[in-house]
Amino acid sequence: MAAQTRALVSCQWLAGAIRNNFVGPKLRILDTSWHFPRTMRNPRAEFVQKHIPGSSFFDLGDCRDKTSAFDHMLPTSSHFSQYVGDLGIGNDTHVVVYDTSDFGSFCAPRVWWMFRLFGHRSVSVLDGGFKNWLAEDHPVSSDYSKPEFREFKATLNASWVKSYEDMLENIRTKKVQVVDARSSGRYRGLEPEPGDGILPGHFPSTINMPFPSFMDASGKQLDTEGLSKLFIGAGVDLQKPLWVTCAYGITACHIVLAADVLGYPGVCVYDGSWSEWFKRASPEYIISEGEGTKV
Repeated sequence: MAAQTRALVSCQWLAGAIRNNFVGPKLRILDTSWHFPRTMRNPRAEFVQKHIPGSSFFDLGDCRDKTSAFDHMLPTSSHFSQYVGDLGIGNDTHVVVYDTSDFGSFCAPRVWWMFRLFGHRSVSVLDGGFKNWLAEDHPVSSDYSKPEFREFKATLNASWVKSYEDMLENIRTKKVQVVDARSSGRYRGLEPEPGDGILPGHFPSTINMPFPSFMDASGKQLDTEGLSKLFIGAGVDLQKPLWVTCAYGITACHIVLAADVLGYPGVCVYDGSWSEWFKRASPEYIISEGEGTKV
């Protein structure tokens, strides 16, 4: 299984693995789709209708800290262990994640990062996602059989997760580069945020690199040369510490993935991201070209 340590695998590679009956305890495929409510898409219902053969559904709405006042915060190690164990994943399983977004990849890198965060290196994102799987005419299925439970032991690398307090301190010290993965319009405060009660904008000393820019028009990840040019063009030095943010800590993981592909693992994620920052920060730490900074 040469692909185990690769951050990305191709649709062709995965189709071959399925044809050769590799899907099982040593290879699991997860549909990790999640959509903003305004899209009116139900990812679990879509999964029931069609998915990559042999895949299971990973629900970001379930595998999270449901006690938090903020959306999509990370689950505990024990919650994650139980959740992925129920999907037939053990510590020796190669996990391939994808989603069904129109971008190619939207939230799959978040789940890839979650596995890495909880100590699992053998995880890959399907390059181009379900969009390219369909475009390349690979088979789909509506069949699903629940995998047998496997024990998964999570080991959290807490240093990869940054808090509101960490970000606030960094605004004062400016020691670490911070990149925001949201669209330019939302970052600047000119386009609405998808979350209720949250206005757009950004916090000081951040660089904007919208997550779709890491993919080509088909939704596949740019090659290493293209990714390098993106970071250089944005003034980001991958040899120095880098923290990333977005709305909910989801699309920020595209930046983590791109850096990892370039040989720079360990980019840190502000888990609460803008949805937490907007609700907690004082007005001087909310920068917007739009009208008003409080709902």
